[in-house]
Amino acid sequence: MARRGCVIIDRLAATGEARNRKHAMMHTLIGLLAAALYASATLMLVRDLRAGTARRPLILGLTAVALLLHLFLLQSAVPGASGLDLGFFNALSLMGWVAVLLLLLLAIGQPVISLGLGLLPFAAITMLAALAFSNGRTGPLLPPQPSGIDVHVLLSICAYAVLTLAAMQSILLGIQHRQLHEHRPTRVMHVLPPLYVMETLLFRMAAIGFVLLTLALASGFMFLDDMFAQHLVHKTVLSLVAWAVFGTLLAGHHFAGWRGPTAVKFTLGGFLLLVLGYFGSKFVLELILGRA
Repeated sequence: MARRGCVIIDRLAATGEARNRKHAMMHTLIGLLAAALYASATLMLVRDLRAGTARRPLILGLTAVALLLHLFLLQSAVPGASGLDLGFFNALSLMGWVAVLLLLLLAIGQPVISLGLGLLPFAAITMLAALAFSNGRTGPLLPPQPSGIDVHVLLSICAYAVLTLAAMQSILLGIQHRQLHEHRPTRVMHVLPPLYVMETLLFRMAAIGFVLLTLALASGFMFLDDMFAQHLVHKTVLSLVAWAVFGTLLAGHHFAGWRGPTAVKFTLGGFLLLVLGYFGSKFVLELILGRA
């Protein structure tokens, strides 16, 4: 009887392992398909920019399908019985997904499709990294029950996503300024919106991101026990400095007319501070020190 029980247990274990392998293989295929769609949309965008044309509906359609597949992988990896798994790779993947979703929504009525040159490869890479390296690794868990912490996390992710768009926009704006200054416009210049439109879009993104970052920091101080705890101090200080950088940029633009290269430098500087503060801290804590 005991031997028969062991055989049954072994068969159940084998069935579970087979199911897990099938599940992992399906997720891998979905991830590869989504990455291929992201890559196809990026290549089409590159070719269109070089040719001075734009096939926005096709590019947006491919991006939308890739986003749906990406979302399927996220909903399989992030939610769990013990809470939301927001480890380093899952958080990166989620931020990439939100950034591309915002790009897709904005591109319906705004000339921002060119931001996909950086955002689409970023989303594909973060998605594949989460698929490859998060298996078996559990990051910090967000409690399943509603709390103020989930508001803080949601606002933070939205702020990082919007400011990622602003950073990509600032890079394109910097290239545009340089080409105009050197009097060597390329075909890309004929596809990008006029300079004043690019700057207007940049400051709108920076303003929205600044508001979201302000709310994220305020909710953190409100709902977290100690924002300056040892494992949070670097993130908090760098985020506050980034908040001050973006606030200074917006004030300088409003009162002193800052624009062009100055706006590019402030936007990229503030964004890099945010990346170091959040993802730099998560990288050190989770992947180097092994602390969730």
